Amino acid sequence: MRRSPQGTPSASARRLRDIFGRLLARYGPQGWWPGDDRPFVVVVGAILTQAAAWKNVEKALRNLEGAGVLTPEGLLRLPEEELARLVHPAGYYNAKARKLKAFAEMVHGRYGGRLEALFALPLPELRRALLETHGIGPETADDIILYAAGQPVFVVDAYTRRIFSRVGLRPGEDAYGAWQFFFVARLPPRVPQFKEYHALLVRHGKDTCRREPGCPSCCLLHVCETGREMMVAGRAALTPPEG
Repeated sequence: MRRSPQGTPSASARRLRDIFGRLLARYGPQGWWPGDDRPFVVVVGAILTQAAAWKNVEKALRNLEGAGVLTPEGLLRLPEEELARLVHPAGYYNAKARKLKAFAEMVHGRYGGRLEALFALPLPELRRALLETHGIGPETADDIILYAAGQPVFVVDAYTRRIFSRVGLRPGEDAYGAWQFFFVARLPPRVPQFKEYHALLVRHGKDTCRREPGCPSCCLLHVCETGREMMVAGRAALTPPEG
């Protein structure tokens, strides 16, 4: 049988565990979710952080908390225009106000306003309910499932794709579902580990494996295809020609 570029599932599982260990040794435990970890606050933060820096999300969350509306009931009773004003710091405020309203209406209409009833659904049903809600895509849904509902799902974001594409450990197609299956098929379904892995990848993507990668100082250098190639090319450039 022809092997994929990343090798057999068992070999790639060992590589995933090794990468996790290297990231953890470099950065230490991250203790994520990055802000207030109350379930509904996590949901709101997951929606607001779409195309936004977390520091701006925190400003919007403080606005909502200060107005006393950081609950499903609070968002329901608040006029959409006022909600947009409060979440303005997170950008795309009109669209995000509609998304927050849609989530609050879904919880109220289908689960009696009880977030715990929604989160008690089996994982496939929970994910389907979230994806059917306006403004919630796969990554946002999985943020909510992992960090708010506490169910084991691997969150795939831009940092995940960037880092593992460079490492040379990737699925056969560049689709969210393919990426997610690649991880969940090779890692034990443990919520704490999935949280920590995601948080470490975000940290590494921000600190080292940026758009212009910092390969010389990277803790994954010796297990990364791109890093090794760049270092070899750099050494070749520094070697004087013979003769």
